[in-house]
Amino acid sequence: MLSGSDTGIGHALAKYLDSLGFVVFAGVLNKDGPGAEELRRSCSQRLSVLQLDITNTTQVKEAYLTVSEKVQNAGLWGVVNNAGILGFPADGELLPMSTYRHCMEVNFFGAVEVSKTFLPLLRKSQGRLVNMSSMAGGIPLPRYAAYGASKAALSMFSGVMRQELSKWGIKVMAIHPSGFRTGIEGTAEQWDKQEKELMENLPADTRQAYGEEYLLGLKNYLLHLPSHCAPDLSPVLGSVLDALLARRPQGLYTPGKGAYVPLCIFCCFPLWFYDFF
Repeated sequence: MLSGSDTGIGHALAKYLDSLGFVVFAGVLNKDGPGAEELRRSCSQRLSVLQLDITNTTQVKEAYLTVSEKVQNAGLWGVVNNAGILGFPADGELLPMSTYRHCMEVNFFGAVEVSKTFLPLLRKSQGRLVNMSSMAGGIPLPRYAAYGASKAALSMFSGVMRQELSKWGIKVMAIHPSGFRTGIEGTAEQWDKQEKELMENLPADTRQAYGEEYLLGLKNYLLHLPSHCAPDLSPVLGSVLDALLARRPQGLYTPGKGAYVPLCIFCCFPLWFYDFF
């Protein structure tokens, strides 16, 4: 069972696992949207599309009942918490509190609720819980205070659950991809709305301290973000597959160029060196 299958990594992963013969329960934010329709059209009949807004407790429970009815006593082999949002990438001081709350609600609390709800099915099969975190969840990256904090919380949750659930044979893994082109960047309309909220809530002295030129440059940074991201998602898909199938999966996967090196520098060098880097 995986969440966030409308677009990006979740969409590609649903197709990939279906092509390998898995029975896939693909949770989508909109079961009538283009992503869900594409899955129905291109995948086998083994794949089931589930309406799943992970911030909606009722939908999470309904998804659990649907899945448990289909798997029955066999249990569920894997849950992949993939659904997530980026939020407007900007300095932590500039971000409105609504961005922090929204990132935590989706990227952390939603994933925790899905995990807790589906654990009885994983316990039956001694299965796998895979949490899609981020490179920003393992190391501090400028302009990702809200997103990074929510993903760091998810990574810590993964580590604790890995220790606590091992007595039932359940394996828990976190994935920390580097920059991939996933669609999480959102649409121009979404960004215009978030940018407007950010600008309207800035105190005058803060706006003056940063300067208009810098504030306008945030949107240019965002618009050019996809060009710095890798279009090939196969390293992430391969990591998730290994997490699901390996006899001894890694607790942490870092797919993509640039994901492992900054983590090593952060862990092994003085902080001043990492900050300079």
